[in-house]
Amino acid sequence: MDNISLTNEMHISDIDRKSQYFRDGYIVVRNFFTTEEIKAIFDEARGVFAYQIERTTGMKIDIHNQDEFEAGMYEFFQKDFDAFVNTGKQVQHLVSLHRLGTDARITELLQSIGLTYPIIAVRPAMMFNSRHLAKKQDYWKLGAHQDWRGGQGSLDSIVMWFPLVDCDTALGGLQVLPGSHKKGLYAGSDVDYISSIEEELPEDEFEQLELKAGDILIFSTFTVHRSGTNVTPHIRWTSQFRFNNLEEKTFVDRGFPLPYIYKPTPELLFPGFPKQEVVEEVFNENK
Repeated sequence: MDNISLTNEMHISDIDRKSQYFRDGYIVVRNFFTTEEIKAIFDEARGVFAYQIERTTGMKIDIHNQDEFEAGMYEFFQKDFDAFVNTGKQVQHLVSLHRLGTDARITELLQSIGLTYPIIAVRPAMMFNSRHLAKKQDYWKLGAHQDWRGGQGSLDSIVMWFPLVDCDTALGGLQVLPGSHKKGLYAGSDVDYISSIEEELPEDEFEQLELKAGDILIFSTFTVHRSGTNVTPHIRWTSQFRFNNLEEKTFVDRGFPLPYIYKPTPELLFPGFPKQEVVEEVFNENK
């Protein structure tokens, strides 16, 4: 996009991190995680999908062959959408991803920018965005929105967003609107799990961000942001953690609201399953 300029970043060690965050509503920290840490999670997530790709398509794929793996993903999406969605939900629960989200480095960083008592706001999220893996545009390219409306947590709540692959402009790197966090909650219309901002925004003030695997973007849940346009044939793999501050006054006064609802499905998804003999076989020591 011609009217979106790349942000002119300074090295994080050369600036007052907290001042920049308070001013702009976001900061980028380079090489926060090691590439090995990110790759381990990325490999595990692709491995989970590989199980279902093989079941659905009959292909045993090499997760490290990008073209082969992505072709398998696209075919899986077309052949068994329900299983694709369920697999996408499973990778949100990887132990490796959750373990990374509790790393002491994160707590220290959050405290350095003012979250005196950080607490996990919601389980980690992993996204795999491509026009070939979406039934409508909002599932691969989100318009301008704020994340606070979805969480309604502390006023200083933050999102830690990071790519699992190098994410440049072509792959649809995030675009943020510096300073927008200070304007409070924008009016918006409901679009599934986000609220899209309807009012006109200054296009020439959006900053296009480019992050490599290992870099992180931290932004206020009030900071206006949107997806860039992925013009490549590849999948944009990203993850995010969200945190509230238990000591933020309004969060305390509002009784720690938590609008996310996690509950089991009461009915059996596969009626008649499992039979007793199937369960017995699971616990067969001699198999």
